[in-house]
Amino acid sequence: MDWEIVIGLETHAQLSTRSKIFSRSSTRFGAEPNTQANAVDMALPGSLPAMNRGAVERAIQFGLAVGARVAERSVFARKNYFYPDLPKNYQISQFELPIVVGGQLSFFVGEQEHTVRLTRAHLEEDAGKSLHEHFTGPHGESSSGIDLNRAGTPLLEIVSEPEMRSAAEAVAYARTLHGLVVWLGICDGNMQEGSFRCDANVSVRPRGQAEFGTRCEIKNLNSFRFLERAIQYEARRQIELIEDGGRVVQETRLYDADRDETRSMRTKEDSDDYRYFPDPDLPPLVVAPDWIEQVRQAMPELPAAKRARFEADLGLSAYDAAQLTLHRATADYFEAAAAALPAGQAKQAANWILGELSAALNRDGLDIGASPVSPRRLAALIARVLDGTISTKIARDVFAAMWTGESGGDPDAIIESRGLRQISDTGAIEAMIDTVLAANPAIVEEYRAGKQKAFNSLVGQVMKAAKGKANPQQVNEVLKRKLES
Repeated sequence: MDWEIVIGLETHAQLSTRSKIFSRSSTRFGAEPNTQANAVDMALPGSLPAMNRGAVERAIQFGLAVGARVAERSVFARKNYFYPDLPKNYQISQFELPIVVGGQLSFFVGEQEHTVRLTRAHLEEDAGKSLHEHFTGPHGESSSGIDLNRAGTPLLEIVSEPEMRSAAEAVAYARTLHGLVVWLGICDGNMQEGSFRCDANVSVRPRGQAEFGTRCEIKNLNSFRFLERAIQYEARRQIELIEDGGRVVQETRLYDADRDETRSMRTKEDSDDYRYFPDPDLPPLVVAPDWIEQVRQAMPELPAAKRARFEADLGLSAYDAAQLTLHRATADYFEAAAAALPAGQAKQAANWILGELSAALNRDGLDIGASPVSPRRLAALIARVLDGTISTKIARDVFAAMWTGESGGDPDAIIESRGLRQISDTGAIEAMIDTVLAANPAIVEEYRAGKQKAFNSLVGQVMKAAKGKANPQQVNEVLKRKLES
């Protein structure tokens, strides 16, 4: 049977406020356990929550960025469930009336553009953390610990419609969403610290069937690689289960990266099981239109607007513009490099950034902000290709030297010290071609017999004789003229 995968993502973005959503406790990561939890976080009797204005503003920013409706009135509810790291036995969240409603996110899978609608984005508090590190108890027994530093950390939960149909599409959506919240500055995006994590709802159905299959939720995926592998495994598991005569049970599952498999955690609850009701300690959250407008005016240029500008003003393809606007730092780097090049050469900067530079950053595990090659220096290297000083092939060698800091990372100094200037003297090129033709009569005859590959072989011989420094365009022109004369 031909199966279709149906995927929806629930993404938790930890908001970049210095204090928690309902208390003054710090949100700083890495503090000693339970040193950043006050009476409100621990739900001590008599403590009352107070709304963090900065968390609301960050939610408004996100809603505006995805074209959603920012609700002028939203309500906080109590989501009732018991976990050891949730002292109140309920989580303060939003349910029926969230602050952000609707919206959409566009992204590329390969060179194909996709758009996924968003259901909602709502504010809530995070739970604490259980530490299963086999602490030794007073009698030598093993035990677990609870760290409440994370309890009350502000989260924006972003819920997509179940419109993704492959693991690759889900990863592309998650990467774009990650880039957007970091771009806006509302989340630091640190997945290792849990600042950005995804829950994947996965089901399968026979292709063409309208009804959804039974879904399973895979919790707390904190890397794009794990997200992709977890979805792929879970889809295979469900398909094999159904084809063997079994039935998928709605449940929450955990991804085990070491075994590359998902495992059952608990039966999946429905909303009724959480017994939502409005939190009596928090009044409705009212967001006036002028507040929304103030937030809008203070926002940076959004990725979609920058992408459109790159296409219209700089002549980039939709795909290149989308890749360059995935991250704000990449877009800024590109703009700085393009500004240092002659008009009409922005495409060259895009090619180098998405090609050679990205490969080097990925290889060394660096963010673009830590690149050893600055935008100005990259533009200077590209300019030497454009003015014929060096070939593209030699430019890659120069770039590698710039990356390691040779000659202070100055492309002109590297070109001069290595003697890499391109040979553009027609007389010198003709002399090399004559030598190659005289040494390879059989290949010359093959070309004249109509074998185009023979021409490429002769070009290679000339470039070898020139040690890669001959101007490729001149070599092609002179060689063709001599062969056809």
